Amino acid sequence: MIALGCDHGGFNLISAIKKHFDEQGIAYKDFGTYSEDSVDYPVYACKVANAVVGGECELGILCCGTGIGISMAANKIKGVRAAVVSNDFGAEMTRRHNHANILCMGGRVTSVEDALRYTDIFLNTPEEGGRHDKRVAMLTELDNGRTSFD
Repeated sequence: MIALGCDHGGFNLISAIKKHFDEQGIAYKDFGTYSEDSVDYPVYACKVANAVVGGECELGILCCGTGIGISMAANKIKGVRAAVVSNDFGAEMTRRHNHANILCMGGRVTSVEDALRYTDIFLNTPEEGGRHDKRVAMLTELDNGRTSFD
């Protein structure tokens, strides 16, 4: 199950992703928003983030105008590793090396074609482990209140 969420600036991308998922038979839960009417992105970031860290959904996808604001909001939720991507390599490496659990994109800066490709790459890339596990564990330490690695 994939958690989906957006604000008004990302509505077009999430709509295209939902259609793509419907065509591929990929299960998702849509946390809104449901139109291009102006809304506050932190509301939808929290819904998706909590669904992912709570185990209701395996991964999440969030979209706003740039992907930046909604990723910042999602990353405030303990256990979230949300990443904005703007190319194929980033979509792959954020899963493979960083074990990201939420993909973020911008409806005003990412074409639908690119967003669908990044989505497929993100969902089909396994976490690599190995040397990357140490770094992901360090991210968890930061989540738990650590403020430096001096």
